[in-house]
Amino acid sequence: MTLDSLLADVDQADSAVSLLMAVRSLAQSGDPHAIPKLIEVLGFNNPGAAVAAVQGLVTIGEPAVAPLLEHLDGYNYGARAWAIRALAEIGDPRALDVLLKAAADFALSVRRAAARGLGTLQWQALEPSERVTAQKRVLERLLETTADPEWVVRYAAIVGLEALAKGLHDPELRQSIEPSLQQLYQEDEEAAIRGRSQLAQQRLTRG
Repeated sequence: MTLDSLLADVDQADSAVSLLMAVRSLAQSGDPHAIPKLIEVLGFNNPGAAVAAVQGLVTIGEPAVAPLLEHLDGYNYGARAWAIRALAEIGDPRALDVLLKAAADFALSVRRAAARGLGTLQWQALEPSERVTAQKRVLERLLETTADPEWVVRYAAIVGLEALAKGLHDPELRQSIEPSLQQLYQEDEEAAIRGRSQLAQQRLTRG
């Protein structure tokens, strides 16, 4: 099918199911020209279609970042949350400021996505001097997020810290992660958090 026909199928969908199928097909095309329509779908009241649109945007990758940042919806919170998830999964450092802010969002799903995304940013896309500054900012935010009231967000912060540690070239920054992981392992009330903290420590020790 041509891109025009895939776009038309999305516009002409007359049910939640037909919309989901149409968005899936459009997302699978991987065509950067589908980006505006996929971003538009994020604002529809259809979680299944939004998930498919996010997957499509992540597959397209870097070309989707600027349009996502440009069209972050300040009024439609659902659309904004889905866009943040897409940016988190793509991992482009241009989304750094948005993800740092999102890690303190009122919605736990957004905080969780942002925490994971901050740990897996593509640091190689930054100049070395910019990289150190950016990593310090991310480290500070993730350490704060380990105190989040929701355990799923703390879990995501641990995953983010482990991923971040593997990309750090500054030994002092990396060493500052260990005490936080150890404290979570010793003191957190959730078994899942204690277990994930221990796993992260073991993996980082093995290097």
